[in-house]
Amino acid sequence: MLRFATAGSVDDGKSTLVGRLLHDSKSVLADQLEAVEHASRSRGHSAPDLALLTDGLRAEREQGITIDVAYRYFATPARRFILADTPGHVQYTRNMVTGASTAHLTVILVDARHGVVEQTRRHAAVAALLRVPHVVLAVNKMDLIDHDEAAFTAIAAEFTGYAASLGVPEVTAIPISALNGDNVVVRSTTMDWYTGPTVLEHLEGVEVGHDPTEEPARFPVQYVIRPQSAELPDYRGYAGQIAAGVLRVGQSVTVLPSGRTTTIEGIDLLGEPVDVAWAPQSVTVRLTDDLDVSRGDLIAADSVTESIREITATVCHLHDRPLTPGARVLLKHTTRTVKAIVADIPSRLSLSDLSQEPNPGELVANDIGRITVRTAEPLAVDAYADSRRTGSFLLIDPADGSTLTAAMAGEAFTGTGEPSPAATDDEGWDF
Repeated sequence: MLRFATAGSVDDGKSTLVGRLLHDSKSVLADQLEAVEHASRSRGHSAPDLALLTDGLRAEREQGITIDVAYRYFATPARRFILADTPGHVQYTRNMVTGASTAHLTVILVDARHGVVEQTRRHAAVAALLRVPHVVLAVNKMDLIDHDEAAFTAIAAEFTGYAASLGVPEVTAIPISALNGDNVVVRSTTMDWYTGPTVLEHLEGVEVGHDPTEEPARFPVQYVIRPQSAELPDYRGYAGQIAAGVLRVGQSVTVLPSGRTTTIEGIDLLGEPVDVAWAPQSVTVRLTDDLDVSRGDLIAADSVTESIREITATVCHLHDRPLTPGARVLLKHTTRTVKAIVADIPSRLSLSDLSQEPNPGELVANDIGRITVRTAEPLAVDAYADSRRTGSFLLIDPADGSTLTAAMAGEAFTGTGEPSPAATDDEGWDF
């Protein structure tokens, strides 16, 4: 299974690329294609507008842009895919964060006529911050520049250099024409100077597997199972999805944030006992000792992280309302939600030159910056570089439950033992 997301500026051709990919790989049902053909004729198009396969909202079709994240599932003989077609307009950069947060690969489109623009750099920065391991640069609309190899090479070199400065580990550049289908599924006959893979060939061949034993074991508890029935009077199991690593019967584990240690007595998978389970399986874990474990606790093994109450993170602000120091929020980390206060916003990232603007005072929608939050209760947060699941969290508005900010924990620390000055008020947020 490959999860991948598409991104790019407005009118770079993301939806057309996705539509072409689905159409040419025979992944479109006959009634879907018929509906697209009918809609295209009604708009005066002589050929089907394949972008309509993913642009499902009325506003998207009226404006010819992507607004929401559109998910599509398809398969070829070589692999199954989950595709997230994300918006390109700067107003909807936050939607790219949603689509790329679980992606193994991101396809970033560039219009061959315009080259690398600010939104291209923004999408590359988001992909780097989210630690997406593979990036494809699809230089689209090559037919509009007479399939110029030199122009493609210059764009690829500029983007690759920028991505490398962000720490993106791998970039594959492919010249395409989504409208005509060149190098999307079928190899182009007009760009014989390009000898690399088509988009689909690369998607089918890219390596995304990893060894779960290389990651520290992390198991956020979602639900405590206690039937207290005649058949199972003393059964106590902790259900959830393994976030990272491997759990084994007999393994020594630590329950966080309490810090109590015990061993795994048993693991139940789909109602059957097993000796070993790994991420991302959903299981029920039984512990040897009768500890106080509840929803939101983290059962951890191998390089157990320390529970902390002050977290420094890189964030992408998602809400139209600015994020300011002193803001009271809810922090959701795995299955645990606690009260928190934004203690500081030390910097904001400038995407033009990757410099850090110190003390910006606030983060507005789509800004990327650094923040420090202080929580009412200790949390076991890994560095995002070590674990995308247990190193990420959300800031939520406590008044209406809306998501404010997506955060990737960086240098989390507990301080030097000196008490931090508390942010105080009269509503129970004193910590």
